[in-house]
Amino acid sequence: MKYLSTRGHPERRHFCEILLEGLAPDGGLYLPEHYPQVDAATLSRWRSVFNGGAPGGYAALAFEVLSLYIDDIPAADLKALCDKTYTEAVYGTPQIVPLKMLEEGFWLEALSNGPTLAFKDMAMQLLGNLFEYELARRGEQLNILGATSGDTGSAAEYAMRGKRGVRVFMLSPHGRMSKFQQAQMFSLLDENIHNIAIEGVFDDCQDIVKNVSNDIDFKRLHKIGTVNSINWARLLAQVVYYFAGYFQATSTDDQRVSFTVPSGNFGNVCAGHVSRMMGLPIAQLVVATNENDVLDEFFRTGTYRVRASADTHETSSPSMDISKASNFERFVFDLLDRDGARVKALFGQQLGREGRFELGDDPVFEQAATRYGFVSGRSTHLNRLETIRDTFARFQMVIDTHTADGVKVAREHLQPGVPMIVLETALPIKFAETIVEALGRQPDRPPQFDGIENLPKRVKVMPADTAAVQAYITQHCAEP
Repeated sequence: MKYLSTRGHPERRHFCEILLEGLAPDGGLYLPEHYPQVDAATLSRWRSVFNGGAPGGYAALAFEVLSLYIDDIPAADLKALCDKTYTEAVYGTPQIVPLKMLEEGFWLEALSNGPTLAFKDMAMQLLGNLFEYELARRGEQLNILGATSGDTGSAAEYAMRGKRGVRVFMLSPHGRMSKFQQAQMFSLLDENIHNIAIEGVFDDCQDIVKNVSNDIDFKRLHKIGTVNSINWARLLAQVVYYFAGYFQATSTDDQRVSFTVPSGNFGNVCAGHVSRMMGLPIAQLVVATNENDVLDEFFRTGTYRVRASADTHETSSPSMDISKASNFERFVFDLLDRDGARVKALFGQQLGREGRFELGDDPVFEQAATRYGFVSGRSTHLNRLETIRDTFARFQMVIDTHTADGVKVAREHLQPGVPMIVLETALPIKFAETIVEALGRQPDRPPQFDGIENLPKRVKVMPADTAAVQAYITQHCAEP
């Protein structure tokens, strides 16, 4: 299996070559040359692997999925990495991602059982182990540069803290995350963890990461890698829980299901797209946005229109306060029949020049829904308050704000006889202020996080300036 750039660069690379990098040399994102096809017999075998009763069913399923895409790590080593990552000790449940039924045919997939209480742990824990393995194999070090709107940062830092050969430089929008999210990140005092609060919004942070990744000389000199969802390995790890959710919601391999995914950066739902392309029987992939509805606008109209920082709303589902979905390029590449030159013209040129592009009048746009199953919807602060209240009143379950966006939009796209699975985003404690507003009570807090807001914090506040961030990295990074 080799990987190519969405923007047409001629070079083809193996998995471990792209594992430690972010963008391709031409600024594109990596995708496999083809999606391995999972036939009915394989799907049935994977169901047995996952449901076989052994405690390591999820880890075994992860090994099966990853083996289709990774051929430059020995199978025994890859299996050991999966077994090390997906354990009951780390995730608190033998199923790792159990389904929680709200009502007949309507489920939540619990993805927030990891160390930082957010779905990002599902991929980040594996990524940390993959990084440590590959760096040890090469005898190298890596300086990770990432951007977070809330959950990616803490998941990356908890996965990488103490890892040999790894330093983390994590950018976040100053004052834009919840207090709990800030405390999770800024209270980590490990020497290899560096938190940088950027005076701006998430997209400013993401732009800096892309600017650094596009500075090839700086990137190579300081061995810069990324853990954002532009990293293919992270997206690949997320594919596993689509199959796990499907096996739990169905009893036979000819049934179809739909997934609703709260989405800002398009990484989580892009893993669903990959799963569907592999042959998982997905009827619809429902994209749920908050007031920052760039993705909803595209799937309704065909217009992809990036918002300026001043027009990016600060909402009560802050991890989706994103106006430039960095993973979206991967889907558009497939939508345009993998025309790298056209993708480069749209994302590498027109988007930077005009801040938008239009596909609504292109016949290919209809395929977003008809061929690829995408539909979408939007949720507001009042919607999520209502959804949180309704879910608690009817099912005695407290859900977080992003999951509430998903539940609200999912109900708009229910189809008779097709189970709907909403991907849970985080535990409610991460957004306690809105839970109190909705329910008049504090959400449950896992005991290991008691008093986290009062712990000493270490964070550097900086302007939205790529050169300043590069100077900081140069000062604090591992020796090249």
